[in-house]
Parts: sequence; C-alpha cells; structure tokens
Amino acid sequence: MSARKFISGIGEFFGVIESAVAVSAAVRDRRRAKDTDLRRLGIDPEQFYQTRRY
Repeated sequence: MSARKFISGIGEFFGVIESAVAVSAAVRDRRRAKDTDLRRLGIDPEQFYQTRRY
C-alpha cells in the first residue's frame, strides 16, 4: 500500500466519523441533517426523513 492511499484512507475514515457526529447532533437537536452527511453514511435522505419517532 502506498503512502498516498494510506493517508487518503485515513482522511476518508475521519470524514465518515465527522458525518456521523454531525448527523447525530442534528437528530439530538431536532434539526435537519445535511444530505451530504447522510449520503456519506450510506443513508438515503428521503427515507431518513420519512421515519417517525416512537
């Protein structure tokens, strides 16, 4: 594995963590999460907002 791919992989990992934190904070604060963060996590934004709280 080259150093460039390794550094890129680390950057992508932290990007996913950042999106997870941003989405969880938005849900906690009852505000809309960014669609880009949801997509990065593999979540369809349309389906995410169709879910109901029970």
